Amino acid sequence: MIFKKASASDIPSICRIYDDIHTAEESGLIFVGWRRGLYPTDKTVLDSFNRGDLFVEKDENGVIVASAIINQIQVPDYSKGKWAYDAKDEEVMVLHTLAVSPSFSAHGYGKAFVEFYENHAAEHGCRYLRMDTNAGNSRARAMYKKLGYSEAGIIPTVFNGIEGVPLVLLEKAL
Repeated sequence: MIFKKASASDIPSICRIYDDIHTAEESGLIFVGWRRGLYPTDKTVLDSFNRGDLFVEKDENGVIVASAIINQIQVPDYSKGKWAYDAKDEEVMVLHTLAVSPSFSAHGYGKAFVEFYENHAAEHGCRYLRMDTNAGNSRARAMYKKLGYSEAGIIPTVFNGIEGVPLVLLEKAL
């Protein structure tokens, strides 16, 4: 597997992954808690690409199988968390919008992306990891738990325009 910052030529593939996830969710095949037209969108991809914090994972054939946003931006709702670690902002790396193509699910790509994220954080001097997921996203919650993440609370929020989202806050110390 290859992990790298997204290039302009990767944008259509990332947008397709988001679209495939929305289609799978609308068909009842998965539950992520995202909503087509609200989050994530093509604008999500472009904004993160322009900030320089959009990453992709490619398989051995060079196919983009997953993407995520990795930065030090903690969403405002994180202030409501019951964090075990009283970390300074500059010590925290955040994983946002981890998206594995439904065509490539259950192949370990999500786990590998989280491992990449952890290594990226360590390389940038961040000792604390934070992320969030929808409380109903049981697959993600189980994976994060297996990878050593603790839940720092579930808070009701409006998530990127989606009303009434029970947001699970997760953390881990390196």
